[in-house]
Amino acid sequence: MRLKRHAFFCLIRRVPAKIIAVANQKGGVGKTTTAVNLAACLAAVGRRVLLFDLDPQANATSGVGLEKIEGASAYRVLLGEGGLLDKIKPTAFERLEVVPSEVDLCAADLELARLENHLLRVSQSLKPVLDSNRFDVVLIDCPPSLGILTLNAFAASDGLLVPLQCEYYALEGISMMNRVLAQLRDTGVNPRLDILGVVMTMFDGRTKLSNEVVGEVRNRLGAKVFETVIPRSTKLAEAPSFGKPIIHYDKFSAGAAAYELLAQEVIARLDAAPENEPQNSG
Repeated sequence: MRLKRHAFFCLIRRVPAKIIAVANQKGGVGKTTTAVNLAACLAAVGRRVLLFDLDPQANATSGVGLEKIEGASAYRVLLGEGGLLDKIKPTAFERLEVVPSEVDLCAADLELARLENHLLRVSQSLKPVLDSNRFDVVLIDCPPSLGILTLNAFAASDGLLVPLQCEYYALEGISMMNRVLAQLRDTGVNPRLDILGVVMTMFDGRTKLSNEVVGEVRNRLGAKVFETVIPRSTKLAEAPSFGKPIIHYDKFSAGAAAYELLAQEVIARLDAAPENEPQNSG
């Protein structure tokens, strides 16, 4: 008696890419450092990552070794000219690609405000990118403000990652950001929007201040705060001048270890998040 061989098919549904806005309206809190290094660490563990530099300062662009080139940013795409897929550039790091920025984006806040659906321009621009299934995660480095570009990033995102510096008044901006999130949810611009997590940056364990601030933030925000804290580090400060994320500049440094741990926490939260919409089985 001969046994028949049966073919078994396993249908694996591709999980849609998650969009995370890295944002804080206060400058100098490690926002771009976090965007660049988190993107690199996610890519290093196998996630296909798009780093979308939406900050006109373009520090995320230079932080991964790309030059700031006129016309290379999403500026014209947001105004309705061309597509975002054409703006994506490779980096020297496997699985990490970038939409660069440039100083022209400074004009975008004024230009976008005059356009129809002005808060949905980033979301609309990202749709072909998401449909391409090229990426697992899109990280948007936002300007240090709550202007039109940042609100566009919020409208497009599944969650926000908020870096907070370990200093007094660290919590001041969170209440304002929560009000903005509530408005975007309540008006239907982005009903799914919430804070994915808060990461404490520039932590110095030798000082009483850093420890007190971390304790206060954890008391106020609870589980929203990541366990990982990012240390104040000379190596982290040096890496951007070499156009490298910290894991490629000094992979044995405390900063590299911290961002690797943060990446694991972010992955756990993304994987645990429920799907926003039911998927059709057909």
